[in-house]
Amino acid sequence: MKRISVLVVLVLIGSVVTTQLLGKSKTNLPPDKYEKIMFLVGKMLTDGHYSPQQIDDAFSKRVFYRYITELDPEKNIFLKKDIAALQVYEAKIDDELTGAPILFFKAAGNLFTTRVQEAELLYQKILSNSFAFTANEEVVLDAAKLDFSLTESEREQRWRNKLKYMALERYAEGLDLNQKASEKDTKNNKSAEELEKEARDKVGKIMARTFDRFRNKFNEDDKFNLFVNTITTTMDPHTEFMPPVDKRYFDEEMSGQFFGIGATLQYDEGNIKITSVVAGSPAYKSGQIQAGDIILKVGQAEEEPVDLTGFMTTDAVKLIRGKKDSEVRLTLRKIDGTIKVVSLIRDRIVQDEGYARSAVFLEDGKKIGYLYLPDFYADFENPNGPRCFTDVANELVKLKAEGISGLIFDLRNNGGGSLYDVVQMAGLFIAEGPIVQVKDRDRPATILRDKDRAIQYEGPLVVLVNEFSASASEIFAAAIQDYGRGIVMGSSSTYGKGTVQRNIGLDPQYGFSSTNAELGTVKLTLQKFYRVNGGSTQLKGVTPDVIIPDNMEYLKFREKDTKESLPWDQIAKTPYITWTPSYLKDTVVSLASQRISHDTLFQLINSTASLLSKQNESIVNLQLDTYKKAQEQVRAAVKRLDLLQQGRTSLQVNALQGEENRWSNDKPKQERFERWLKSLGKDIYVEQGIKTMKDMIKEMPATAKRA
Repeated sequence: MKRISVLVVLVLIGSVVTTQLLGKSKTNLPPDKYEKIMFLVGKMLTDGHYSPQQIDDAFSKRVFYRYITELDPEKNIFLKKDIAALQVYEAKIDDELTGAPILFFKAAGNLFTTRVQEAELLYQKILSNSFAFTANEEVVLDAAKLDFSLTESEREQRWRNKLKYMALERYAEGLDLNQKASEKDTKNNKSAEELEKEARDKVGKIMARTFDRFRNKFNEDDKFNLFVNTITTTMDPHTEFMPPVDKRYFDEEMSGQFFGIGATLQYDEGNIKITSVVAGSPAYKSGQIQAGDIILKVGQAEEEPVDLTGFMTTDAVKLIRGKKDSEVRLTLRKIDGTIKVVSLIRDRIVQDEGYARSAVFLEDGKKIGYLYLPDFYADFENPNGPRCFTDVANELVKLKAEGISGLIFDLRNNGGGSLYDVVQMAGLFIAEGPIVQVKDRDRPATILRDKDRAIQYEGPLVVLVNEFSASASEIFAAAIQDYGRGIVMGSSSTYGKGTVQRNIGLDPQYGFSSTNAELGTVKLTLQKFYRVNGGSTQLKGVTPDVIIPDNMEYLKFREKDTKESLPWDQIAKTPYITWTPSYLKDTVVSLASQRISHDTLFQLINSTASLLSKQNESIVNLQLDTYKKAQEQVRAAVKRLDLLQQGRTSLQVNALQGEENRWSNDKPKQERFERWLKSLGKDIYVEQGIKTMKDMIKEMPATAKRA
């Protein structure tokens, strides 16, 4: 392993670096593993974080209450007296970060385990009796509006209200299905008592899985990892602690490649089910694994296998993946009910469905290109591995060969990734110039530039974003907007993540490592980035030129909705030469905005989103008729949306020439690809992008059209 005694700060990921000294020699670490991790994390936050908070008693108290809430987010496990009993530790976490014995998380974890056992008995007791949905009772769904229960009886009532609400949801659904079934055949009619019992049974299964997870997948290491992550995210939401297996999983997701068996998994009624097998993979070649098999246990070579009871899909995936050419043993329950142990040797699996891809829309005799990028992915461990910049450049070559008149670049739900790649990618659309400014905590901003004057694509450009477009997506959208290179369309703002992180390993001997380390890794916030116009994308995100309502608009999950987020600020503008478009941008933006504002479907989307957000924040009545009236209001709005969408004409969309059967050797992949194309034809946001593109082309002067 390559070891370093300095904190590495990336300016360009995988390229130019600056360093901040943490120690020139071997670090003197505490002996205990947990204490080592805490000491290193404390030093890293203090010496390396972009905007460190003072690690003192006040910081300790913030971590204390956040960790209690992380353990018990619904505030139905702990009692108020438990919090009071634990307060002896509330001002000691800062001491634990500088080498003091680790006491708080253990005390909190032990008390949590005791209370979980009590809660398990509570839910079983409550669900053993039927519910009458006639009383005018209420349940508060927003835990932020609740305090911890003062007494055991208050906690029991809180559990009863929660379980009754869950049963009410399923009972009301059962009544609707029962009515439809009885209209066809009265023999299928069920009594109210039967439906109520079925609803409680369904809730019981959900609760059983929840408490299985507490027992089987929440040991002391898990509680400690959660504790350390609570400390790091108290500094800011994107400074995260990852144990080694989580770091490996993070790298795999970023690179789109991993070593595994080549099977798609799905959580199904408490089981981990195989839903498909990748052609040519170890699972496929074995001939012993098929869709529908249930994975009961996972073993590493000759080690004792791990029972997957209580595991979610991601937990199972982390166990099944591993090093190349290593052995993994799966205990399967086959479709016929037999139990079988299958030994497989892991091999490289490429998740190419997560790479850039494109299609072509046919509109009024013209071809409009569509390019979808799910992430700014890069294989940081392999310089020859997949990179989104290279893939996008290749897709542009293919789209230009199709003879496109314009391009829709879709960055919706793209959470970001490689800073290096977004700088290079923006350069595909503009001539030489600055793309983003990056600032360390103690240094002036560094300007990251596109130094290649060549332009890969010069035609009209629309960039689609939404509230889940973050980080690198925001850098790209901001650059396109600041240069006037294209029109950005989407929800009222993007996510608002304007910070840069670097993974720093915690090494048990040398303190810090540039590679994966056995104690874990901290994804540390080291920099903030700024637009070329000087404004930060932090908190505010990017406001599109054309705003399109969507159903997530009023939900609070953007950066600005997180209390620990770093603030917005701005620095000096850097000189750049704006693009002179061959269309009248103000005219095109005005036409698009008017079209959307007068569109009945988008008006309804906006009002429905507001309605749903208010319902999510409200207190729910547990009386059946009152509940049904509220649900009928929601269903009526959703039904109107569906009818309006069904009435719209589907767009004509095709795969690129020669790519119609790009995954013909893998039937499930090919089917997913064809479903993707079909869904694009019904995508109302892509439709607005294409209408705007048609305006852009229409507004271009004749000379530009001939070019």
